[in-house]
Amino acid sequence: MDANGIEAKETILASAQLGRKDAAAMAKAAGKVIVAKGKKLTEFKGGSAGKDVVDAMLGPTGNLRAPTLRKGKTVIVGFNDETYTKALL
Repeated sequence: MDANGIEAKETILASAQLGRKDAAAMAKAAGKVIVAKGKKLTEFKGGSAGKDVVDAMLGPTGNLRAPTLRKGKTVIVGFNDETYTKALL
C-alpha cells in the first residue's frame, strides 16, 4: 500500500483476535465479501451473516483471517494480489 501512496484509516493488530461475532457483523454490514484462500477466490453477497460466509472468513483458530480489508461496502479476507490491486487502485 505504501508504494501506491495508500494509507490505512484504521489498523487492528492480529492479537485483537476478532472472532465469529466480529466476522458476522462485518459480513452483515458489507455489500460484498471476497474470501481468498491461496489462489481460490470465493465471493459472497453481503448483508447476511450466514454460516457459509462467516466460516469462510475464519481461520483454523476460529479468528478472522488476516489480512482483512474493508473498503466502502467491500470486505476482502485473505490475500490475493489481483483482488487487492483492483480494490485499491
